[in-house]
Amino acid sequence: MTLEIRSLCKEDPDRISTAFDRIGWNKPVALYEAYLSEQEMGDRHVLVATVGGLFAGYVTVKWRADYSPFADAGVPEIEDLNVLPRFRKRGIATALMDGAEALVRERSPTVGIGVGMYPDYGNAQRLYVLRGYVPDGRGLTYNGRILEPMESTVNDDDLVLYFTKELV
Repeated sequence: MTLEIRSLCKEDPDRISTAFDRIGWNKPVALYEAYLSEQEMGDRHVLVATVGGLFAGYVTVKWRADYSPFADAGVPEIEDLNVLPRFRKRGIATALMDGAEALVRERSPTVGIGVGMYPDYGNAQRLYVLRGYVPDGRGLTYNGRILEPMESTVNDDDLVLYFTKELV
């Protein structure tokens, strides 16, 4: 079956939300409607992967990152890479990342990305390192705030380590 990577379109929010709902992931339609609106305003670009016409995954590029060190340096951030489990191990995440990096390369020599710290993020952690991403050197963040030495925290989706990559 043929893999296609394309931009998010108006028909996608319902299809994407339904696909994630079927596997028990809470990804509301409103999220993808917001992404589409941000894409139309030029604040974000969303790439969607389909295999044989079936939704398989997506990734977004946020042109002005919420993470202040990236925002201050003008580094766009790749966010929210998701591939449905039944489509994993087929190179779809790699193709989405290739597309996202190509978009960023048109505007910036550097791209940033953040990744969660618990085992569900293990595949993403490995993928980013294998693609040449390196930690930005600021340590862990929680809810976007850099943690202080010896500070306790919770290991949930908001505990993130940020990475950068030079797009040569």
